[in-house]
Amino acid sequence: GTVSFLSGPRYLGTFQQSKAGAVLLRAEHADEPAGPVTRIIVDDPAQAILQVVPALFPERPPSWGVDPTACIGAGATWQGEVSIGAHAVLGKDVSLGARCRIGPGVVLGDGVIVGDDCDIGANSVCHEGTRLGNRVRLKALAVIGGDGFGFASGPDGHRAIRHVGGCILEDDVQVGSHSAIDRGSLDDTVIGAGTKIDNQVHIAHNVRTGRGCLIVAGVGVAGSVRLGDGVILAGQVGVVGHVTLGDGARVSAQSGIGQDVPAGADMGGSPARRQRDYLRAQSALYRVAKIINQLEDLVSKRGDRG
Repeated sequence: GTVSFLSGPRYLGTFQQSKAGAVLLRAEHADEPAGPVTRIIVDDPAQAILQVVPALFPERPPSWGVDPTACIGAGATWQGEVSIGAHAVLGKDVSLGARCRIGPGVVLGDGVIVGDDCDIGANSVCHEGTRLGNRVRLKALAVIGGDGFGFASGPDGHRAIRHVGGCILEDDVQVGSHSAIDRGSLDDTVIGAGTKIDNQVHIAHNVRTGRGCLIVAGVGVAGSVRLGDGVILAGQVGVVGHVTLGDGARVSAQSGIGQDVPAGADMGGSPARRQRDYLRAQSALYRVAKIINQLEDLVSKRGDRG
């Protein structure tokens, strides 16, 4: 049978109908009248399942070695065992830490530095000036350290500003597929340790995030933004350039941030405001729409009588 977990009372209805062979749950839910008979009491079901899944579904061990079709530049080095896939390209003086896995078609530009236990998915690109810490994971088709969108406009049109800063992903960062993080123009772009970035996210030049941020799919963060520790940007949030979001700030989906956000604030809407104010405003709009419909009905009825 299957193994599942009950994370909280919100899912009690689903639990009571579940056919799972065993369920991880907290002590306060152990005596629920319906649901699976086999109940394993744990302090935190969500954390416990993190240990159960690898035990039941162990990862396939990597095949260490360098594929014969890989292109290895002069001076490229690695520590101990690594896996370098078919048609991967390592530029000059690339440095790989121990136990790195480089997927098929990956391109690492000249001088790129990769820490221990990193996993770089197929066809990802790390441009020159990129530095990855330990245990960094890039999913397929991530692009790290490319030139930012910087131009000097004049009579001759828009001339690209050469970007010479680096792009640093600290320890335990994860970047999703089709996401791009640009290098800094003069200073570095830095993604803080433990930050997780979803698919199709764009992080512009000179951005610096704190530790443990969560950035969900479709987010766009413009240049020179500062995110504090533990900031959460929900799906499709947009952040204008040169603003700061304090530690623990949270922004709801599809919101637009146009000014600084204090630490711990919950924001929503576009332009974003405090979440509670945004929800009240949305509720008022719905009430206004209802009143307009009622007025239109009254006018229509009076017209029929006329």
